[in-house]
Amino acid sequence: MRWLRYAHQGHIGLGRLVDETIHVHQGHLFEDPQPTGDTLRVSEVEILAPCKPSKVLALWNNFKTAAEKNGWTAPAEPLYFLKSPNSYSHHLQAVMRPKEDAGRVIYEAELGIVIGQRGRDIPIDEADRYIFGYTCVNDVTAVELLRSDASFEQWTRAKNFDGFTPFGPWIETDLDCKNAFVTAKINGRERQNYALSDMFFSPQELVAKLSRGMTLEPGDIISCGTSLGALPWQNDAVVEVSIEGIGTLSNTMKASA
Repeated sequence: MRWLRYAHQGHIGLGRLVDETIHVHQGHLFEDPQPTGDTLRVSEVEILAPCKPSKVLALWNNFKTAAEKNGWTAPAEPLYFLKSPNSYSHHLQAVMRPKEDAGRVIYEAELGIVIGQRGRDIPIDEADRYIFGYTCVNDVTAVELLRSDASFEQWTRAKNFDGFTPFGPWIETDLDCKNAFVTAKINGRERQNYALSDMFFSPQELVAKLSRGMTLEPGDIISCGTSLGALPWQNDAVVEVSIEGIGTLSNTMKASA
């Protein structure tokens, strides 16, 4: 089942997507929304980010192939950082290059786990109850800023420029993560293609481990990290993040005015 948020004639709405038709619902996405009986065509609306996270927790070094290639040690626990609400953007929204000299900006195609109910210290055997569904994420990074100061790695600065976390275009509630692949294309040319089965930590393990002492709220997203092939994102280039069983998130990098 696919859920999305949309803007239409000045109204922000919620719906379930079936083929190219949105079945409009009322209520809150995570609190049993009810159908209104109205429908819209996808072509009639602007697709918004499918939820409004209080936080995005994004993984680093969560794929075995990338760790082996880069000489990284297998993590004993998930390694993650936070992305702030000002960085969120949606399907087809332009990502603006920072006005300051931020150096190279790269894309990173990732799976996003969408939390469906409030939880803390979640046992791994109960993690599926807290996973509402999955979405596509592009974890954009001003990569040269990360280590521009030898005394302090600047993950917050490098990852949280306005618009640096596109996600969507919708949430898929039923995904076979063990057999799905993530791809990224730049202007139609494939640059990333990796299996979700290559993760060090499964979605269920991530939910359990990241909820230790930290409350996960409905709509929060755990972005599962990326693998090989993340490259610089040039102005006017279109990056498409696709995940089998979900769909395609598309965004264009634009120079700031």
